[in-house]
Amino acid sequence: MRRLLAFLGLGGDVAGAAAAHGAHASPTTIGTGVTIKGELRGEGTLTLRGQFEGDIVLEGTLHVGPEARVDANITAHAIVIGGVVRGNLSADTGVEVLSTGALTGTVKSGSFTAADGASVKGEIWLEPAPGAPQQARA
Repeated sequence: MRRLLAFLGLGGDVAGAAAAHGAHASPTTIGTGVTIKGELRGEGTLTLRGQFEGDIVLEGTLHVGPEARVDANITAHAIVIGGVVRGNLSADTGVEVLSTGALTGTVKSGSFTAADGASVKGEIWLEPAPGAPQQARA
């Protein structure tokens, strides 16, 4: 019973509640049958398999599954696209479009890769992440 109360955030043991929830450790998945419109903010890894429209701000990695359809402005540490994404993307470390992925929009990131078979339409702005070491130019 104590574990159930901690899991629901009703117990007095905050550390136990965080451990029961797997705080900052477990990824989040939005399934194929789910459609969301609005703003999504959070930390950690997020996998989208359904449909999303709006804004995403994530302190972590966003994975867009092959069956996902996303129409959003996205800011994340890293973005991996296997489905269809339309919007403005900003990633600290990198954006990767898999062979099943399609991207239409503007990308601002430290790195960008697109696999054979991927579809990419738009602008790509590659800029080193703040604090990243600069290579000397000859």
